[in-house]
Amino acid sequence: MTSAPQTSPPGRTDDELAQSDIPAMLRYGLSFTGPHRTALFGDGAVGAAVLLDRLGVQPRAVAFLAKVVRGGGVRYAAELREPVPGDEAVSLVRAWLESAATAADGLDGDEQAARWLEAVAELLSLRHIHRSRAAGK
Repeated sequence: MTSAPQTSPPGRTDDELAQSDIPAMLRYGLSFTGPHRTALFGDGAVGAAVLLDRLGVQPRAVAFLAKVVRGGGVRYAAELREPVPGDEAVSLVRAWLESAATAADGLDGDEQAARWLEAVAELLSLRHIHRSRAAGK
């Protein structure tokens, strides 16, 4: 019995990833394992990094927010006046945190949300590094 060859899905552009429904991905990815969690930590994290990069948010701000979530919980972080710098970024990240707060179940949910934010921060950092190397800095 031979199975059909497995091919990778075609790549998605930054614009396509930025249009992802991050709040829905957080709700499902934090509530369920398997493909929902994979999508959250894959396309969801990349899409979030693209959006935050376009708003000028620094990776350290997202990494710090991950520490806040780990220390106080995602519900606490969602109530912060300014979870990241910048008015537009605040609105965006607050929507993500509020969505995550509906799905994060106790310490395990908070930990998954913190890990996701760390992944976003790392991807954001990689985008900055790539851009500076491409510019020859």
